[in-house]
Amino acid sequence: MNTDSKEKKVLSAYLAAQRTSVLAILDGLDPQALTTSVVPSGWTPLGLIEHLGYAERHWFQEVVTGEAEPLVWPDDHDPSTTPRPPEMVFAFYEDQCRRSDAVIARTPLSAPPQGSHPGMVDDEVADLRGIIMHMVEETARHAGHLDIVRELLDGRTGLGPR
Repeated sequence: MNTDSKEKKVLSAYLAAQRTSVLAILDGLDPQALTTSVVPSGWTPLGLIEHLGYAERHWFQEVVTGEAEPLVWPDDHDPSTTPRPPEMVFAFYEDQCRRSDAVIARTPLSAPPQGSHPGMVDDEVADLRGIIMHMVEETARHAGHLDIVRELLDGRTGLGPR
């Protein structure tokens, strides 16, 4: 295994671990809890999962490859909530993660983005490596948010993969 492959394997493992944490933190919440906001800004756990799906789609499809499959629904709502049922949102998130993994598998870590992000800081996301690191950070940050919200919703703490 060459150095690029080893590094890609490590980066992919960190991203997968954060994705798993996000899903594990919400495991067992009913639809009412998933669509309840307990923070002043109004976002819901389910809305945050949809946001993470959009982030996966944006960074790995639109930015890395320069193109993305059209969404199956209109993008016409508050990004911190969602009108869609949990099973649809979780399926969307998992599908976007699979698509992201496929992009990662076929793209060299040093490959420059084919698309762009508004206000993109070139040094941070100059290549696939930087974009994976950005998504590790983005997912981990939101896992922390979800951890706190879960505690506020039902008092459970210490959730996530063991």
